[in-house]
Amino acid sequence: MLAELDQVKKQYKDFTLDCSMKIQEDCVTGLIGANGAGKSTTFKMLLGLVRPDSGEIRIFGKNRKDLSENDRREIGTVLSDSFFSGYLTVAQLMSFMGDFYPGFQKKEFEKQCGRFQLPVDKKIKEFSTGMKAKLKILFAISVNARFLILDEPTAGLDVMSRETILDLLREYMEVPGRGVLISSHISSDLEQFCDEIYMIDRGKIVMQEETDRILGNYGVLKLDDRSFASLDKKYLLRIRKEAFGYSCLTDQRQFYQENYPDLTVERGTVDQVLTMMTKGEAL
Repeated sequence: MLAELDQVKKQYKDFTLDCSMKIQEDCVTGLIGANGAGKSTTFKMLLGLVRPDSGEIRIFGKNRKDLSENDRREIGTVLSDSFFSGYLTVAQLMSFMGDFYPGFQKKEFEKQCGRFQLPVDKKIKEFSTGMKAKLKILFAISVNARFLILDEPTAGLDVMSRETILDLLREYMEVPGRGVLISSHISSDLEQFCDEIYMIDRGKIVMQEETDRILGNYGVLKLDDRSFASLDKKYLLRIRKEAFGYSCLTDQRQFYQENYPDLTVERGTVDQVLTMMTKGEAL
């Protein structure tokens, strides 16, 4: 187990986080939810930037507060709301990173900077949003960490750049014992990259599921009032009243396709499941 949040709670004036999660080795775990759902707070608690009011956070089998300096160096990070000083050049940052992280792979990092056309002698404040996003990712994967915590790492990147970044992260995961916790508003990135997904809504985890099962078994039924009234509802997870009738989330799409061939049953996507889990109602 790389990391675990066990009944971790944090109370703010108008928001409460109450979260339990497990991040396994050799696994890419996605955390998704709307803005303000609690993703960034969860990430910051894992990093020790926010202290929980109760519960326990364990990383590498240790309580978060007992991590050694070497343990902390085993964590690579990208946070959506933080970055290096814009007055530094990439070359200067490489020097600092080498001092802080003995495992920093300088030659590989320089190679990737060339690949992504990131000038090492240019001040970061002159970089575009996309260039800054690439730079943060490259630093995170170049410290030879066991555990990556990535908050919106592909924000600001075009489709081709995002795919290249995901390929780099896949290469990172080829080393046994590593793991990634990632959030993104781009659901297609999570669908093709994550092994499992947690959904968070208003500070609470509302769902945990393997990505393959979401894409393979989940579906959304579209029904008028009459069809809904006669439907076998035992496999419905959420329902939502619509202008045309009802949308219904199920994790047994095949059951409804086989037993109700005239119904419209859409294949589940991460976006659809998140919408239904957060905006739909339980039976």
